[in-house]
Amino acid sequence: MFAIRRVRDHLDLRYGEPLTLQTLATLSGMSRFHLIRQFRAAYGVTPIHYLSHRRIAKAQDLLRYANLTVTEVCVLVGFSSLGSFSSRFRALVGVSPSDYQRRYAHDTPHIPGCHLFMYGVIRQSGRSAGPAAGPSVEA
Repeated sequence: MFAIRRVRDHLDLRYGEPLTLQTLATLSGMSRFHLIRQFRAAYGVTPIHYLSHRRIAKAQDLLRYANLTVTEVCVLVGFSSLGSFSSRFRALVGVSPSDYQRRYAHDTPHIPGCHLFMYGVIRQSGRSAGPAAGPSVEA
């Protein structure tokens, strides 16, 4: 179970980076297929689906509160294609990223993207420091 938790923590910390199932399997010390079975048994979804949900959840936060374009958000959360980001976002949220962002355009004040980068909430690699932007510990 410790290996599965390590994989989940890795996905939570590095969701904005390119991650492969083979990388996660190596991290866990399991085969790809065993990792998928064990991860699904523990969390109810495969590691790749968990990563996709994590990326979309972070994208929702950024679209709602940050003054960033949809394309910038797409890249920051780890998608390499705006089309795949938009279709996955629509499938999980029910609206396009642009419509989602417009919905919140006047409801909340937006944080300038440069401030998010400057204070470490968003790092250049696309990873987030989380709600409390303190020093991060790399494993």
